[in-house]
Amino acid sequence: MMLNNIKKYKSVILYLFTTLLLCGLILYAMKSGGIEIGFKELWNGLFVEYDARVDVIFEMRFPRIIVAILAGALMSMSGVLLQAVMRNPLADPGIMGINAGSAFVTVIVLALFPTLAGFTPIVAFVGGMIAFGIVYFLAYDKGISPMKLVLVGVGVEAIFSALYKGIDAFTRGGYSNVANLIDANISLKDWNDVTVLCIYALIVILLVILIAPRCDYLLLSDATTRSLGIDIHKMRMIVSIIAVLMASVFTAIVGTVSFLGLVVPHLARILVGSQHKRLLPYSALLGATIFLFADTVGRMIAYPYEISSSIIMGLIGAPLFLYLLKRKSDIYES
Repeated sequence: MMLNNIKKYKSVILYLFTTLLLCGLILYAMKSGGIEIGFKELWNGLFVEYDARVDVIFEMRFPRIIVAILAGALMSMSGVLLQAVMRNPLADPGIMGINAGSAFVTVIVLALFPTLAGFTPIVAFVGGMIAFGIVYFLAYDKGISPMKLVLVGVGVEAIFSALYKGIDAFTRGGYSNVANLIDANISLKDWNDVTVLCIYALIVILLVILIAPRCDYLLLSDATTRSLGIDIHKMRMIVSIIAVLMASVFTAIVGTVSFLGLVVPHLARILVGSQHKRLLPYSALLGATIFLFADTVGRMIAYPYEISSSIIMGLIGAPLFLYLLKRKSDIYES
C-alpha cells in the first residue's frame, strides 16, 4: 500500500514538472524569433488591442507550436501502443515502416492532387496500414520474433523511403509541400493545419481513452489473456489500427521524424511504470514537450537559418536510445 502511494505521488510530481516544463517552452517559443517581444506586449496584443507585430506572431508561431505539441503527443502514444502490441521495446512507427508507408502515399497525393491536402491523414492511414501489414506478414512465423520484426521493418522502411524521396527527386523538388513533408519542416504550418490536426487528434485521443485500461493485458502471455476471456488477436488488431492512425496523422501533417515514437515511451515507462492508464497520458505530455523543444531548438540555434526538427530529434534521440539499450534493468516491470 505504501509502495503504491509512493508511485502515485511520484507520478503526480512528474506530471506537474513536465507540464510546467512544457508551459515554459510554449512561452519561450512564443516570444523568441525574428520578432522579439515581451510577455506584457504579447498579452496586450492578444487580448487588449490590435498589434501588427503580435498578429504576425499569432499567425506564424502559434500554429507551429500547437502542431508540434499535438503531433508529438500522437507519435509518442503510437509508440507506446505498438510496443505493447508487439511486446517489443524496439517497436516504433519509424522502424516498422509505418511512417515511410504513410509518407509515400501522402507524397503521391500532395504531388498529384494538392487540393486534397485536408484529406492526407486518411490517405496516409491507408499507406501506414499497408506498411504495417507487410511487416507483420513477413515477420510472422508461428509468432513474432522481436529481432525479425525490427529487421523486416527496417527493410520495408528503406523501400518506402527510397520511393517517396525518389518522387521528390523526379519532380526536382517542384512541390514545396512535398519537400516540407520529407524534411519534416513545420515552419509554414497555419491554422488550417491546426484545424485538421485537432480533428484527427480528438478522434484518436477518445479512442485511446477507451482502450487504455485494457492495454495492460497485451503485456501478458496469450494463454493468460485467453484464460481471462479476452480475444487477444482482436484486441491486438484494434490497438494496432489506432496506433497506425496516430502515426499516419503525424506523418501527413509533419513528415517523417525518427526516434520520437521510440525513445519517449522508453523514458515514460522508466519514469511512471508500464500501467497504460499512467503511461499513455504521460507519454503524450512528454512527447509534446520533447518535440516542441526539438522544433524550438532547430528554429533558434542557427537563426536566421532553421534546422529541421527531424535532425534535432535524431541528435537527441540517438544518444538517448543508445543509453536506454545500455540499461540492464527490465523497463517493462512497473
